[in-house]
Amino acid sequence: MTASAAPYFIDTTLRDGEQAPGVVFGLNDKIEICRLLDRIGIPEIEIGTPAMGDREVNDIRALGKMNFGFKTLAWCRANKGDIRLATRSGTHGVHLSFPVSEVLLQAMHKDRAWVTQSMKELMDFARSYFDYVTVGAQDASRAEPAFLNDFIGMAISHGASRIRLADTVGILNPLTTDMLIRGVRAVHPHIPIEFHAHNDLGMANANALTAYLAGAQCLSVTVNGLGERAGNAALEELAMAFELSANISCGLKTEVFAPLSQLVAGLSNRPLHASKPVTGHMVLSHESGIHTNCLHNNRQSYQIIEARKVGLAEKPFVFGKHSGCKSLVHFFAKHNLPMTKEVCDQLLARLKQQSEMLKRSLTEGELRELYVDIRKEISLADARPGRKAVGRVVPASAGL
Repeated sequence: MTASAAPYFIDTTLRDGEQAPGVVFGLNDKIEICRLLDRIGIPEIEIGTPAMGDREVNDIRALGKMNFGFKTLAWCRANKGDIRLATRSGTHGVHLSFPVSEVLLQAMHKDRAWVTQSMKELMDFARSYFDYVTVGAQDASRAEPAFLNDFIGMAISHGASRIRLADTVGILNPLTTDMLIRGVRAVHPHIPIEFHAHNDLGMANANALTAYLAGAQCLSVTVNGLGERAGNAALEELAMAFELSANISCGLKTEVFAPLSQLVAGLSNRPLHASKPVTGHMVLSHESGIHTNCLHNNRQSYQIIEARKVGLAEKPFVFGKHSGCKSLVHFFAKHNLPMTKEVCDQLLARLKQQSEMLKRSLTEGELRELYVDIRKEISLADARPGRKAVGRVVPASAGL
């Protein structure tokens, strides 16, 4: 089953992303991030937390004056003080976050009666300043279902524009995510639902995709999945999962993903893992001889992501322990260097030996050095009396 409209992404890199321990974005950093998010076509951004102080409020207001194409939200706790600070930030709207699980209510010294009593007062107060007010059910994944549905009904009756269901501690899996969203949809069939995933158990992207398929129209994301603890659903990974796994277009300019991912990695001082899905620098690299043989004929045989589609360049093959002769033949043919079967066999053996010894792949320079050494050794051997030269050149099309 697929939903009818494209998913609506709300990026929270500047709010939940910056809450990752040790991450601090200055105003210029935020401007750079916003520019690329705007280029991608993100429709809405949770742009900050005014309660953090005057500097945060001033940054949010400065960003709002830059006329980006996205809608902006200020994140607030469920109290009037936060809302008052948000009124100074110049955002299009405000998000009010209420704890709804017993564990959070108790930790915050609140109870369900407080939620019920506060809802109308705070919603009326917020809506006196903002036409666009969204309400968050914090820790919805651990809330008692009946109370969660009562909470949603209250928020909608008091004018909430959208309800956020937050898997605050990342405890859901795709099956329980589906149950949560469908359970809410059965009681509230027409309300706009946003799903906010956390990645504590490595399932944020899968849960977000599942939530959409189950009926949540809106999804919270951050660039690189940046966020508290293990982070959030990753914008670039989730969008490509929609495109390639679910065959659903997100309407975003995915070609900007790589530069945006690299920008946020640098500004947050959180380097990308080489194998990070979609934008890691090694995710489109190949070494295995079995794979490279097929990739020479059709890149899609072992690679579903087209490099240019996410703003990357196709990677040359990596040469190491798992390489095969065919990739060597193609490499040296590309550089107009002759290759015989004898050279190829020896080069491959030496390549594997060196790779195992160094515990890494070889650089192109190191591979060339091995090639030169082997050619010299063979030439010297051929020059010996009684030696029969073996020199059949192997064409690049050979399936060695």
